[in-house]
Amino acid sequence: MHNMVLAYLLTASIPLFAAETVWSPVKDATLNGKPLEDLTINGRPYEVFQHGVKPEWGYQAPQQDNFILIHPKKERKNAPLYVVLHSAGHDVLKAVTCTRDIGNHDIYRSPDDFYALYLDCRRNQGDWWWGGMHLNDAGLTARNSGGDPTPVERRVMDTVRWAIKNYGIDPNRVYLCGISMGGSGTLGIGMRNGDVFAAIRASVPAGIEHVSQRMYFLAPAIPDNAALPDPPLAIDESAQNDGWSNGHERFVKAMNDRKYALFFYWGPFGHADNHLLIEKGNDLVNSFDWLNVRKNEAYPVFANTASNNKLPWPDDLKSNSAGQVNAFFRWKCLSDTNDKLEMSLFLVTPAELKTTFEIPTETTADVSLRRIQNGPVKPGGVFQWTFGSAKGEGKADTRGLITIAGLKITAEPATLTISK
Repeated sequence: MHNMVLAYLLTASIPLFAAETVWSPVKDATLNGKPLEDLTINGRPYEVFQHGVKPEWGYQAPQQDNFILIHPKKERKNAPLYVVLHSAGHDVLKAVTCTRDIGNHDIYRSPDDFYALYLDCRRNQGDWWWGGMHLNDAGLTARNSGGDPTPVERRVMDTVRWAIKNYGIDPNRVYLCGISMGGSGTLGIGMRNGDVFAAIRASVPAGIEHVSQRMYFLAPAIPDNAALPDPPLAIDESAQNDGWSNGHERFVKAMNDRKYALFFYWGPFGHADNHLLIEKGNDLVNSFDWLNVRKNEAYPVFANTASNNKLPWPDDLKSNSAGQVNAFFRWKCLSDTNDKLEMSLFLVTPAELKTTFEIPTETTADVSLRRIQNGPVKPGGVFQWTFGSAKGEGKADTRGLITIAGLKITAEPATLTISK
């Protein structure tokens, strides 16, 4: 039956939708004029939508696209949203049907109390999440380089905003994830849209060129005319024995230098799609609760962390070792007012996290603060800070980012206070 649905979604016999002045996806629960036999997955109802294109997306010709929206197992108001970008080998329906089986592209599986939005980029030739940017295709990379989003990226974001509006989604709990090409798209699309996504997770992303272009990582600085909101917290799980992961040393350096929040895990698990297999290569990959990060809460960024492991890229790709960047940090935002921000910072303990890694009892890191909700410091503005017995004065950078260098963080929570 599912192959019949797939044939329906992909059939070329359906007339193309023209560009739409008012974009309105249409729910379509028929196949050859007959109702679909089953619109449930794992006990959850789902809906299939067809739609045309908006002129402002920039497609050269009209096309028809589709997406699937899965409801929570128990309907609830103000539910979070889990957004999925599929791999190059899948389409939207294959991604959804993968979730029937544990171990089959586990990143596709959403929590039962979330809405889940699955988008498609296989229906129209060349409409890839990554815009064709990968190391094996210099021509497409050249055509899709730069900071401007491609039509498919605009389509993704308008579809996510449509789902948030039409299903009463909690706007502070929207999450983006993907695997392989979908992981590349997760980084490239997600990092640009921190005003929508609370956190993002890329599983074995197929390249870092997309995000490098969209976030201007190759430029000395972000252009003055680029209005980039504070990005979501990013999680990346990659393997040094996966050729698609080449260049990750550049990505990690750029995230560190730009002071963007990154939890990075690696190990010799190849281009894996099974979380249990990935965990055998690195048992930290599921240790951070990324689906409880909120867009309306300030968060810390840890850079130049003393307890990070040495990257295997680019010179030690035959290593069988697992490693991490920033994996042991935790925090709690205590207050965020016009006058001050208070953030508790600490390390996870062995009692809380069972792992083969040696968890440090203390480490040092430069700590920056993003998504300050109330009274952020103006660019170049002066602030005072205290952290335990330490204290000092600092100046925000040209974009208003606060950074305190060399804080010693331990398993005992300590409060970082910023007086604005």
